[in-house]
Amino acid sequence: MQEFDLIVIGSGSGLDVANAAALHGMKVAVVEKDRMGGTCLNRGCIPSKLLIHSADVAEMIKTAGLFGIKVDGFSVDFQSIISRASRIVDSDSDGIKTAFSQIDNPILFSVQCRFVAEKTITVGSDTIRADKVLIASGTRPAIPEIDGLDGSGFLTSDEALRLAKQPRVLTIIGGGYIAAELAHFYGALGTKINIVQHRDLLIPFEDREVAEKFTELFSKKYSVYIDYITERVSKNNGTFNVRARDSSGRAIELESDQLLVATGRVPNSDMLDLGKTGVRTDKNGFITVDKYLETTTRGIFALGDAVGRYLFKHSANHEAQYAFNNILHPDRKVAVDYTAMPHAIFSWPQVASVGYTEQELKKDRVNYERAVYPYINTAMGHAIEDRDGFVKFLVSKKDGKILGCHIIGSEASILIHEVLIAMRLGAGIDSIARTVHIHPALSEVVSRAASNIA
Repeated sequence: MQEFDLIVIGSGSGLDVANAAALHGMKVAVVEKDRMGGTCLNRGCIPSKLLIHSADVAEMIKTAGLFGIKVDGFSVDFQSIISRASRIVDSDSDGIKTAFSQIDNPILFSVQCRFVAEKTITVGSDTIRADKVLIASGTRPAIPEIDGLDGSGFLTSDEALRLAKQPRVLTIIGGGYIAAELAHFYGALGTKINIVQHRDLLIPFEDREVAEKFTELFSKKYSVYIDYITERVSKNNGTFNVRARDSSGRAIELESDQLLVATGRVPNSDMLDLGKTGVRTDKNGFITVDKYLETTTRGIFALGDAVGRYLFKHSANHEAQYAFNNILHPDRKVAVDYTAMPHAIFSWPQVASVGYTEQELKKDRVNYERAVYPYINTAMGHAIEDRDGFVKFLVSKKDGKILGCHIIGSEASILIHEVLIAMRLGAGIDSIARTVHIHPALSEVVSRAASNIA
C-alpha cells in the first residue's frame, strides 16, 4: 500500500488543490479514470463554447441584412467545426497529462478507483491511502427511463459535442440549459430542431419572465413542444421516432435522424463505494458536506458538481480555494462564501442570472421592487437591433440591496459582471445607477434598469 498526505479524485478543479498542496510539501496522488481536465475541458463548457461561437457567427450572418450587408448565403463545414474544437480540447487535455508524466508530485493514477476502507482506495491493482482525501468526481448525463430509449443509439451532450456528421433533423428531449445551448449550435448551422420539454417553459429554473421570453423566441425558430412527456422511442432504418403526450392527452410523433437526451446530470458518487469510507450522500447521490466542504467523514472533503450546490465550473474553482485552505489548515477552516454566484446560458439569445428569481421572492414573501429595461431603448441596443433583450433587477425595499438580476439578450454573460461586483461588496442599487457608464455602450441598459429603482 502506498501512503500519501492527500488523494484527489478527479482532475477538474481538484487539480488546483492537488498542485497547490504539492507546492506546500504534501505528497499528493491524483486519480482520474478519463481524460485530464475534467468535464468542463473535455465534455462541457470549453468544447461547447468553441462550437457555439461558430453558431453565433452563423446567426450574425443571417441577420446581416438588418444592417445593410447583403449575404447571398453560406455553407457549413461541419467536420471542420467539430475538428477545431476537438483538436483544441484534446491538445489541452494531453498537455496536462504530459506535464504530470514529467513530475514526481503529484503522482497520477489513470484508472477507475473505489474506496475499500476508510480513506483507503484501490487504483487498478494497487491500493493507496491518505489522511486527507478530496472528492471532485463530477457528474454525468442523466438518462431517463423511457420505453425503447435504451439501446436506441441516442446521443448525450458527451457525444453531441463530437458528432462526425451534422444531423438533418435533431430531436432533443429536455429543455434546460444544455438543451438550449445545443439546440442553438445545431439549429444555427441549419439542422431542423424539435424540442420536447415536460415542463411548461424552456430553461424553467430561470426567472419566469426571462424563461417566458426565451421560450417565445426559441419557438419562433424551432419546433418546441412544451408540457409534453416522452412516452416511447423507437428507431427503424436509421430514423428515430419519438412519441410524446401533453397533459391534455394530445399525442405527437416526431421523426429525426438523431436524438439527443438532455435531461440533467447525475453525480458519479455511485461509482466510488463511498459507504466503505463513511461518506454520506443525499437522495440524489450528491455528497453531503458542511459549510467547509468537509464530508461526514473527518478529513474527507468534496467540491464541485459532486456536491451539487452549484453545477458550474466557476463555482468549483471558487470552492477549490476554500478546500485547499481547509485541508491544509484544519484548525483555521473558512466557510465557503457563495455570495453573488452567477451563471449564464450561451444560447441565442444569451441569458445571465444572479441571486433570487422573482418567483422565489414571492414564495418567501420578501418585500421587493422590480425594474425591467429593454435593450432597444438604449442607443447601442438600437444599433444592434436587439428588440427582445432586457435587464431585470429585483431590489430590497428595506435597504436597496440587489436581491437578483436577470438578463436576456446580447452579451448578457458580460453585462452582468458589474452587478456581481456590487452584490459581492454589499452595495445598493444606487451604486450602479450613480456610476457613469460609457455612452453609447451596451452597458447603459444595466445602468438605466438600475436607475428605474434607485
